[in-house]
Amino acid sequence: MSDKCPVDHSAASSSSKCPVDHTAPASSADACPVDHSARSTWASLNLPHSSSSPPTPIPSSTPSLLSQDREISSIPRGASDASQAEGEHKWVYPSEAQFYAAMARKGHNPRANDMRVVVPIHNAVNERAWFDVMRWERGRGGEACGGVRLISFKGRPKDVSPKARVLSLLGYSLPFDRHDWIVDRCGTRVRYVIDFYTGSGPGASFYLDARPALDGWEGLITLHY
Repeated sequence: MSDKCPVDHSAASSSSKCPVDHTAPASSADACPVDHSARSTWASLNLPHSSSSPPTPIPSSTPSLLSQDREISSIPRGASDASQAEGEHKWVYPSEAQFYAAMARKGHNPRANDMRVVVPIHNAVNERAWFDVMRWERGRGGEACGGVRLISFKGRPKDVSPKARVLSLLGYSLPFDRHDWIVDRCGTRVRYVIDFYTGSGPGASFYLDARPALDGWEGLITLHY
């Protein structure tokens, strides 16, 4: 388990969307690597508002005031070709407006003002998760084909991983969210399990436990060698 940090959205242009039931169908090749089934949990985790001067609330009925800007991640997509424009070979994070719209559509009653905090946290946790995955992948041969790429992902907040279950029996807290990421290592697919835990400190504090899933030879080899 390591470090702090944090994690989702709707659709904007047809060229860069998240494949998780937003406002419009999107290509799975151009999206953010985060499933949105645990969105309400992320949004409720002690957002660090100022105690001296609370921010002026943005009316929930006017999400158009939220930023439409999106950030290109550092995470390579699992499919690319020579015709893609600059940035299209990376997964794309949601804008504040997209994140808000997706939460509202699922009935989570978001606060527009919180998006200024939640979205950067969401982006940072994905970057940290990819960093942890790449530590496992280092020296495994992905460099031979241009690097390891993320090809699919799934949020599984209700499915406790075996490791997390064992740790809970030893007195540790259960993770509040779980994602399964599948990466492509030069044609070999490897599944990673990422458990998300709340930190013990004040504010929005998180730490991750990312490791290869033990459901195949590649996962076993990556974990033990």
